[in-house]
Amino acid sequence: MKEIHVGSMRFSLDPGQPLYEQVLAHIRSAVARGELPLGARLPSVRELAQALQINPNTVMRAYRELEREGLAESHGSQGTYITRDAGRVEAVRRDLAAAAVAAFLAEMERLGFTLPDVVRMLQERSDADTP
Repeated sequence: MKEIHVGSMRFSLDPGQPLYEQVLAHIRSAVARGELPLGARLPSVRELAQALQINPNTVMRAYRELEREGLAESHGSQGTYITRDAGRVEAVRRDLAAAAVAAFLAEMERLGFTLPDVVRMLQERSDADTP
């Protein structure tokens, strides 16, 4: 997997996973991290497709999903922009965080740890990181 930079975004695509879902996930994450600020213009469909060497329809599908979620807005020939709705972006951040926590807890459970075990490990880690 090769990392590709397009503007302020970094992409690494896995051909074994649906490409539009990966494009969508990369953009959501860039917005959540603040790498794509409110009102930022996304690369054109053609530009992103060429940079990632994927079909423009794949990029279009991801952009449409972002619009459906309220995370992006299309301004016709002017392009597609990240929403200026800070509340919507915060909701996406929280959704991503909740999914990460759920995945982490599922993995810990699979390894045989209970929630109290996990809480204790997190506290120990926090205490060790505190100067």
